[in-house]
Amino acid sequence: MKPAAGVVELDLEDLGSKLDRIEAVLGPETVEPFRQLLRWCGMLLGMLRDKAISIERLKRMLFGSSTERTSQVLPPPPHASDPAEHASANDAAAGPGTTSSPDSPPPSSATPSNPVPRPRRPGHGRNPARAYSGCVQRMVSHESLRPGDPCPHCGKGTVYRQCRWSPEVRLKGQPPVAGTVYHLERLRCHLCGDIQTARLPEEAGPEKYDPTVSSILATLRYGEGMPCNRVQRIQRFGGVPLPASLQWDLVHNALDRGIQAAHDHALWQAAQGELVHNDDTAMCVLALATKLKSQQPLLQEDPERRGVFTTGILSRADGRPAIALFFTGPHHAGENLRDLLAKRQDDLPPPIQMCDALSRNMPQDLRVIVANCLTHGRRNFVDVVAAFPSQVRYVLERFKTVYKTDAEAKKQGLSPEERLRLHQEQSGPAMDELERWLKQQFDEKKVEPNSSLGGAISYMLKHWEKLTLFLRVAGAPLDNNLCEQALKMAIRHRKNSLFYKTMRGAAVGDVYMSLIHTCYLSGSDPFNYLTQLQRNHERVRAAPGDWMPWNYQQQLATTAQSPQSTGSPPSNAGTLTAPAPDG
Repeated sequence: MKPAAGVVELDLEDLGSKLDRIEAVLGPETVEPFRQLLRWCGMLLGMLRDKAISIERLKRMLFGSSTERTSQVLPPPPHASDPAEHASANDAAAGPGTTSSPDSPPPSSATPSNPVPRPRRPGHGRNPARAYSGCVQRMVSHESLRPGDPCPHCGKGTVYRQCRWSPEVRLKGQPPVAGTVYHLERLRCHLCGDIQTARLPEEAGPEKYDPTVSSILATLRYGEGMPCNRVQRIQRFGGVPLPASLQWDLVHNALDRGIQAAHDHALWQAAQGELVHNDDTAMCVLALATKLKSQQPLLQEDPERRGVFTTGILSRADGRPAIALFFTGPHHAGENLRDLLAKRQDDLPPPIQMCDALSRNMPQDLRVIVANCLTHGRRNFVDVVAAFPSQVRYVLERFKTVYKTDAEAKKQGLSPEERLRLHQEQSGPAMDELERWLKQQFDEKKVEPNSSLGGAISYMLKHWEKLTLFLRVAGAPLDNNLCEQALKMAIRHRKNSLFYKTMRGAAVGDVYMSLIHTCYLSGSDPFNYLTQLQRNHERVRAAPGDWMPWNYQQQLATTAQSPQSTGSPPSNAGTLTAPAPDG
């Protein structure tokens, strides 16, 4: 009979005193591990009592963070004596033309012709002075000597200036937003009473809030997930008040100064892409969550649609970096992609769409070449490695061949056509072998279809053509990792801010997240980009295609060379030109 659950009472102080008595007999070295265990139990009990720990955090504390790395998922082979030997065996097994099976012995370890590389020695972790490019660069001359003066050390020679100055870095902390209070002198005539006030210096600018304020606030909130109340608290302690409502007004009003125009053009350019990734994640909009379903037309049409999602769409085209777009609302990823591709030019061929196998990710009534995510298929096998280690090892080694080949193509900078030929030569045999093995498991009744391993195999066979599109179509990616990484920005916002208050707030967040993550993908500074959009808003509205994250620096250089120019800056070669808006 199963014993009844009872209350477990632990007196940590009593246990500690007993350990003291045991330590007097056995010594501190024997008792120290038990003391650490006791301290850990006390900490855990306190967090459980205060409800300060979640199930996910507890699992990470007990078992570590989850991983899908082959070297950490698979147990070492029985013959391997150390991790280096195991890694060498995996590398050999994942090579082109491998024919190993779950029942065959693993390949031998590293040979003198293929030695195990030595791990790199860790650095000191300090940044050199050249890394502080954003700091004010101040040249400090010697306090008493000048070039040509006698040497104070020997008294015979003369000193001269070396080409290299000696850098010393000094850093100071400050709130995200700092300011200056200008106290203007006021003079009053004792006879007529007229008051003359000093003018603001030119450096002060015409507005109280510089464009850099809204840019840093948007970057912190929508790029790094810092809620407005945390920024408000930091600013209050720093003596520069910045209420949360004011922060919203600043980032919202900044949209009209070039940011919305840049986003609209990025939206249009994304619709013309050759490759699109899409996926979504759950989100909360407080105004939608509190309204009745009868007040929501979309929910009325589809009673099953009860959630709110943030869709991530990444568009890539040859010759430009990827564009990231975010859409928050009750629509699924496929519906948002359908609305985006409605802006696509009719004469363009259908794009490649990379997504997982969920039907809600598919746009209806639109021509796309669908590719499914290979990582999703691989993840199904990783989840069952504890029950089927040999079978999972065989499958993951085939995947390793594919990803190793793709990494080599990126390293060599191959064109899509050259990459396709490389995959056909090296990844094709491994995937053909994997397909035969997957079918064999069911044909020979080695695996039960209803088992966890059978489910992973069924997923691969059901979507095989879409999972292996990279072997037939040039430019087709292996997985949807690029989109999943982009959605981490929305997930970070959800974990820190919990929700958007209104749909307008969600729309503003989508605009900033889209531009900020596009900056990340193109290697641009989002803070500087948002600032320059506001300072050049007239030029941005006139030619938004010239002010994308990957080419706006060229426009700044052009503006600096011709400051008197009043017309719109010249367009860059190869930039798509959006059609003029109706009306």
